[in-house]
Amino acid sequence: MKRIDCLRAVYDDIQDCAVVTIMGAVAAELYSLGHRANFFYLEHAMGLASSVGLGIALARPDRKVVVIDGDGSVLMNLGGLTTLARYNPSNLIHIIFDNESLLSVGGFPTATSTGSNLAYIARAAGIGNVDYAHEEEDAVSVSDAVRRALGESDQGVHCIVAKVEAIGPPSFHMDLHLLENRFEFARSLRT
Repeated sequence: MKRIDCLRAVYDDIQDCAVVTIMGAVAAELYSLGHRANFFYLEHAMGLASSVGLGIALARPDRKVVVIDGDGSVLMNLGGLTTLARYNPSNLIHIIFDNESLLSVGGFPTATSTGSNLAYIARAAGIGNVDYAHEEEDAVSVSDAVRRALGESDQGVHCIVAKVEAIGPPSFHMDLHLLENRFEFARSLRT
C-alpha cells in the first residue's frame, strides 16, 4: 500500500478537519493533493505532531482534528501515545503511516522494521480505539477506519496504524512558506 494512495482515499473525508502533519513525505504528499488553510505541516519538529494535535483537540472540542504522523516520529516521542490516552479526546484521530524507515531523512530503518508494532504499543499505552490497516484480506482499510472514527463521538481518541511502502514523493518541495502556513492555520482555527 502506498501512503499517497491512502491520503488520496481519505482526502475528501478530512478536508474540513483541522489537520496536522509531520514533516517530510507526509506533508509533501498531502500538499500535492491540494492545500487547504486548515492543514498545518509541522516541519522541523519531528515527533511532536501528536502533541500539537492534542492541544488543538483539547482547545477546540467542537472540531475534528486529524494528526498524520510517521513511524519514526512516533517512535521519537512514544510518551505522546500515553498522553493521548490520558486526555483521550473524542475529536482526535491519529493516523500513523508505518513504512519501517526514516524515509524523509535518509531511509534508515526504524524499530518497526525489526518487530516493534505501533498498534500494539498504542493499545498498551491505553488508547482504546486502534485500527491496523494493511493490504491483507482481513484488514481494515485506512479510508474505512477514518470514516468510522469521524462518525463516532464520545469514543475517545482513535489511532490508525497503516503499513505502507517506503516510497517517498518525487519532490519534497512545497510552495508554502512556514510562517504563512502558521498564520493561515491559526486563522482557520478561529472560524
